[in-house]
Amino acid sequence: MNQQQPITLLISALGGEGGGVLTEWLVDTARHAGYPAQSTSIPGVAQRTGATTYYIEVFPVKRAELGGRRPVFSLNPVPGALDAMVSSELLETARQVGNGMTAPDRTLVITSSARTLTTQERMQLGDGRAEPAELLKIVRQFSRAHQVFDMAAVARETGTVVSAVMLGAIAGSGLFPFRREDYEAVVKAGGKGVEASLRGFARACEIVSQGKTQSDYVAQVLAPAAEPAPAGTLAPQASPPQHPHRGVFPPTVQEMFALGYARLLEYQDKGYAELYARRLRSVLDAEREADPQGVHGFATTREMARWLALWMAFDDIVRVAHLKSRASRWQRVRGEVKPGEEDLLKLYDHFKPGVPEFAALLPASLAGRLVAWDRRRVAAGRQPWALPLKIGTHGVFGMLALRTLAAARWLRPHGSRFALEQRMIVKWLQGVVDGTRRHWQLGQEIALCGRLIKGYGATNERGKENLLHVLDHLAQGGDPQAAALAVAAARSAALADDAGKALDATLAAHGAPARPVKAQPIRFMRKPEAAKPRQPA
Repeated sequence: MNQQQPITLLISALGGEGGGVLTEWLVDTARHAGYPAQSTSIPGVAQRTGATTYYIEVFPVKRAELGGRRPVFSLNPVPGALDAMVSSELLETARQVGNGMTAPDRTLVITSSARTLTTQERMQLGDGRAEPAELLKIVRQFSRAHQVFDMAAVARETGTVVSAVMLGAIAGSGLFPFRREDYEAVVKAGGKGVEASLRGFARACEIVSQGKTQSDYVAQVLAPAAEPAPAGTLAPQASPPQHPHRGVFPPTVQEMFALGYARLLEYQDKGYAELYARRLRSVLDAEREADPQGVHGFATTREMARWLALWMAFDDIVRVAHLKSRASRWQRVRGEVKPGEEDLLKLYDHFKPGVPEFAALLPASLAGRLVAWDRRRVAAGRQPWALPLKIGTHGVFGMLALRTLAAARWLRPHGSRFALEQRMIVKWLQGVVDGTRRHWQLGQEIALCGRLIKGYGATNERGKENLLHVLDHLAQGGDPQAAALAVAAARSAALADDAGKALDATLAAHGAPARPVKAQPIRFMRKPEAAKPRQPA
């Protein structure tokens, strides 16, 4: 470093991650080592609408060697004049790079590969996540060197907060002329959680100093985007789920099929998982007829392996009880809360099952009567019936209640919901098979319509209604290529907004009838009586 210029560092952290503590640690470390330092900060708007940035300058000459002189520090970072930037979230890193803060010939970028989704990403009805490969391209292009690893994972493994991990990363990079003992001394001077902070510090320092997951990680993530893998290839999986259908499906489908098979085996039983395999085999046979050379890498079968498994494992009260009562969930909660040895951890789950949830496990005749009774209540101006429950899953009785409900999955195939879902799945599956035989692209677009089936309640019902409307009025077009384009446009429109205005416009543009208008009950609210004036005493 230039002995006449301060070493500049910009820290970007989300709210609640300890960015202020990290800044204090670095300033105290500089003082402990005998170097002049200064820090400033710009608070963010909220935890995910903007990061809180901290700017630190350290003069690389000890006070004792300055002969009474004092260096002049800047109060704010200058774009393109940073020696290093460290960030706890990948999108925030790209945001600061986009602001021109880094320089390709000067700045070292240390960033976490972890993501915290933005509000805009969460609002998307489909997959609205930003592509990590594109963000990493920006990091690589506008940095002298880059260090990339999952800081959030390291923090969880060591039982500490991200700020301690970021401190270890800075120490491991050798940015400042401090000894490791200087950093550790400042951390040890803290209060609660010193041992965990030191563990996170040591782990991050080791990762960065040895260069374990920087350029190789970025190259691995960017490789699929820059050079697509040829058809028929798939990156090997460390421990793929076992299943009795080895060699039946192409290599590009094997991994997704194994995950789907394992999911349905856990969801119901082996017979249900075998039904999944038979259904997917019918799609594979149709795709082999349409694309015998496998030019497209059996992409339709691969997409069906994903969306078919997700739809067949639809959420119901039995599934929710099973997920809430798994031992792994209790371990995850303890890892997030991090209770002390003397702390008592209690976990309460709130449920509000209504008539649709109870009717789902009943035969169609009984379920129809129960649903009709609830509809009459709603038509009369009353709220749908529901049963609010508060279950303490930390206790024996609460866990026993959930495990009893989870064990009732044998009732699922006899229920009305199961029969309804299977009929709709079969119709969609047949649409994919028939469309694939007509033209490969048509089958692919219909398979991708599995994205419409998501959520629960009204969202799930709306997605299924949209899918059926697309199958009935767009997938049957005379020209298969034109039908494929229409199905793709309708799917994108259905995912654009939950009100369905974009979908209605797309249906009209392709000559399809509009979706039927659903009747909604009109509720009249009684106007509250005006408060009577008080009579004087």
